[in-house]
Amino acid sequence: MSNTTSFGYPIPTVRKVSALRQRMIDDMTVRNFAPNTQVSYLHQVNLFARHFDKSPERLGPEEIRTYQIYLARERHAAVGTRSVAVSALRFLYKVTLKLDWPFELIPAPKSETRLPVILSPEEVLRLLQAAPSFSHHVIFSTMYGTGVRVSEAVHLHAADIDSQRMMIRIEQGKGRKDRYVQLSPKLLELLRTYWRRVRPREWLFPGQPSSEPLSRDAVGQAVTHASERAGLKKRPSPHSLRHAYAVHLLEAGTDLRKIQLLLGHRSLSTTARYLRLATSTVCATTSPLDLLPYPVIDSQP
Repeated sequence: MSNTTSFGYPIPTVRKVSALRQRMIDDMTVRNFAPNTQVSYLHQVNLFARHFDKSPERLGPEEIRTYQIYLARERHAAVGTRSVAVSALRFLYKVTLKLDWPFELIPAPKSETRLPVILSPEEVLRLLQAAPSFSHHVIFSTMYGTGVRVSEAVHLHAADIDSQRMMIRIEQGKGRKDRYVQLSPKLLELLRTYWRRVRPREWLFPGQPSSEPLSRDAVGQAVTHASERAGLKKRPSPHSLRHAYAVHLLEAGTDLRKIQLLLGHRSLSTTARYLRLATSTVCATTSPLDLLPYPVIDSQP
């Protein structure tokens, strides 16, 4: 009989650990957590248990505090990673194990405000032209032309393309929400050419094997490769195309509420963050330096 669990730590019996893992999965399923969230939470609990080589049932607030310090000081884990770890541990102990702790004992790290990489239209064009393959060019164009997330793009089906209404159906996107996004004439023409060349079956952008969709990691690697080929000084990710879509629409004068609906944001305040990135907002105001009645320095030698 094995003395290690599916969480990755030693336990007295396999039955006990399997039950713990299954209970946590069941609790997340009942609450309709997204599959990616469930995988992330289980992974974080696994890492926590392996760090101490003990079952989480034998660990408490002091070990959690020690682990958080380890993530911050030794692992130099990103704030996002540490926040997911906190959420996973809170869920495990509060919901699955039903422990009556003051959960301020598991503090979340203060969030950071970092501005995303924003590509100019010229840089987007260079990135598209430097795509490693025609299929990558099409999926890059789809993400930039619609603002969809990479996870939404790779899960598209041909049936989601509605050329009559000039819309694309995004089924069960982030937050398990359906929505429609615009289908531009240029993107429709490109998708038709792609269809004639590739003839995809189940997935619009198939991976390896073709019964599976193209992975997000594969798209990320393709974006990195394309940016290097294009000689871009910025380091874009697939999500940079979504950011560019939103900012370029704002700069073109599109209403913020329309952009919110297209992006699938629950709150308008989330979309409003792009106002800080749009040149039409940031650079439209005249600097007081330019209002001075004389040059800052004498241009004469």
